[in-house]
Amino acid sequence: MTRRRQGTRNEILDAAWSVVRELGWSGLTQRSVAERVGMRAPSLYGHFDSKLTIIGAMFGQAWAEFDATAAAKESGLPDDPRTALLAVATTWLDAMAADPERNALMNQRPIPGFTPSAESYAFAVQTIERLHHLLDRSGVTDPDASDLWTAILAGLASQQNANDPGGERWRRLVPRAVDMFLSEVGPDTTRRKKTP
Repeated sequence: MTRRRQGTRNEILDAAWSVVRELGWSGLTQRSVAERVGMRAPSLYGHFDSKLTIIGAMFGQAWAEFDATAAAKESGLPDDPRTALLAVATTWLDAMAADPERNALMNQRPIPGFTPSAESYAFAVQTIERLHHLLDRSGVTDPDASDLWTAILAGLASQQNANDPGGERWRRLVPRAVDMFLSEVGPDTTRRKKTP
């Protein structure tokens, strides 16, 4: 893809995010995006042949950008599981609480009929693989740990965005959430002993 064509696609995606942030997901149409970038809707078809392909590119972009952030922080994570998970949770919730529309697309699928392409979904998979690596490194071997972790963080982000958009109530809850998570699935040194 040429640099100019990629630049136009990026401009279209920026316009699409702008539409969604202003009008919600139901306001996203090819026409509304085309108007924002100053082109006619038929010209948009040369870059994205449907609204769902725009959404797919937005999904891939959102995950790719978050994965780049996670990758940049990965090498600096401490060895202590609790401290590392606090840093990971804070990075995730900073991003999701700051951008409810992006959170919705990445975690809630707000568009009926939308399924990301394998290419777009690959960025989400890459991010989950980073999580698996962190959990392994931290001694967390429970096979359900990554599902539990993502459910906790998705719940905190959704609760924050629904009840206090732009707020930071989640910051108070994250240390307790990490402690609860580790007490349930953490390495033997952090796990609560279960009674029979």
